[in-house]
Amino acid sequence: MAEKLSELEKERQNLLLFIWRKRKLLLIVTAIAAVVSIVVSFLLTPIYRSTAIVFPAATSTVSFSEQRNAKAAAMDFGEEEQAEQLVQILQSSRIRDKIVSQFDLMNHYEIDAKDPNKYFKLVKQYNSNFLFVRTRFGSIQIDVLDVNPQKAADMANKIVDLIDTVKNNMVAERTWPAFEINKRKKEQLEQERKDVLFKLDSLAELGVVSLEGRTNLFQAYVDSKSAQEKAEIKKTIDINMKHGSLFDGLEFIRNEKIMQLEEFLVSYEQAESDAYSVFNHKFVVERAVVADKKDKPKRMIIVLLSTIGAFIFMVFALLIKDRLNELKKIA
Repeated sequence: MAEKLSELEKERQNLLLFIWRKRKLLLIVTAIAAVVSIVVSFLLTPIYRSTAIVFPAATSTVSFSEQRNAKAAAMDFGEEEQAEQLVQILQSSRIRDKIVSQFDLMNHYEIDAKDPNKYFKLVKQYNSNFLFVRTRFGSIQIDVLDVNPQKAADMANKIVDLIDTVKNNMVAERTWPAFEINKRKKEQLEQERKDVLFKLDSLAELGVVSLEGRTNLFQAYVDSKSAQEKAEIKKTIDINMKHGSLFDGLEFIRNEKIMQLEEFLVSYEQAESDAYSVFNHKFVVERAVVADKKDKPKRMIIVLLSTIGAFIFMVFALLIKDRLNELKKIA
């Protein structure tokens, strides 16, 4: 162990002696690298960052049922699941295409329209300048980077506004077909009830009455005084005897259709609400403002990294060169 420590100390001293012997060259190269990095850092175009923060909403519907969305109310903030869904929507082409179109990013990013890889370059540039991150608090942070601070703020705020538009369109793609199905079913039930009521009215015009009414007819026949009155009641009784069972069956069907329609109206009203409602799907915590200070480049970091990197590179390059010279002498 002592021998190994001694060897390490010896190598360390040799390295320090080597650096000291090459100090002039190392200082010159390091100084040149520092000057070049300073010049380059000032030539780089400043990039500005605008940030907006939103919370997802817990629910996106008005519930007509006590069981549906009993936990989530319109005033509740969304949890992890809703936040992840919102991030996916923000990263989708639905929002990207609208931003690209409205702010003419193809020209803004100086991408040639005739370039066969223009969409690849556009998406790559977009993904590097538009960042959507779920924070540890459950909110979504929207960062937009651009050389124009006003444009960065406008694009960030436009994305915030597009959240509702895009999600409402996505929801409508599912809720409208469901509403149309419910609407057709409701019209079918209403027509069936209407047909039953029409048949009942037709029988009522013939003199057919309900079961209770038929019982009263028999009592009226017994209580009648004249032959003419008995004949008229007898005629009505004959009609009821002929069509009474049909009338009773239609009455039962009518009541079933009314109950069925009443129960179905809850589902219909829910589908109608989902299809027609335009919801706000987020809580805006902070809208983007115009940045008054650049986000990058970080000139000090660039200079330090470039200078240190040049120094380390030259040390290794000189070590390798000396080692190669030693190998040549041995050979």
